[in-house]
Amino acid sequence: MKVNYKGKLERLDEASQRKLDARYQKLGKLLDRKSEKEAHVILTSERHLRNAEITVNYYDHALVGVHAAKDNLEALLGACDKLEKQILKHQTKRRDTKRRATDTVRKAAPATPAVAAADVAEEAAAPRIYRVNHKASRKPMTVEEALLEFTDRKKYVVFQDSDTEKVSVLLRRPDGHFDLIES
Repeated sequence: MKVNYKGKLERLDEASQRKLDARYQKLGKLLDRKSEKEAHVILTSERHLRNAEITVNYYDHALVGVHAAKDNLEALLGACDKLEKQILKHQTKRRDTKRRATDTVRKAAPATPAVAAADVAEEAAAPRIYRVNHKASRKPMTVEEALLEFTDRKKYVVFQDSDTEKVSVLLRRPDGHFDLIES
């Protein structure tokens, strides 16, 4: 990870510099996936406080860690901590969100036949719920009219009986005959 400083950086002693380099190296491991990232560090001073601001571009997002402390090392380490939290949060968002491209690839080419069979069995076991538009204004019909509503694909017809004004269900049996259920 490349680090560019802007502002007045006072010389740090050797131990502090190693500590800061180790923290930058840790951030670099989190950030440097495909290419080396660049961090911009801006150091400012206000009365008795030292402000550190670290900016990194990460997948078209500007991540900024800002911290103020009494000396430069504390300010830089605090800004690194805040930046690290932002990076981890962004990585978990990227990892946990559902993206359609991976879903379509998985469904198009299953990994093994055993996995594909397990997926099909899981989908078949899940019950399906079909919504019926009960607000549609349909006129009551007789059992004969309900029989005319059947097509090859329909297994049942729900209708309001014109004689009793009750809801009835006409089911197609496997032998080709029909069952009438009245409420």
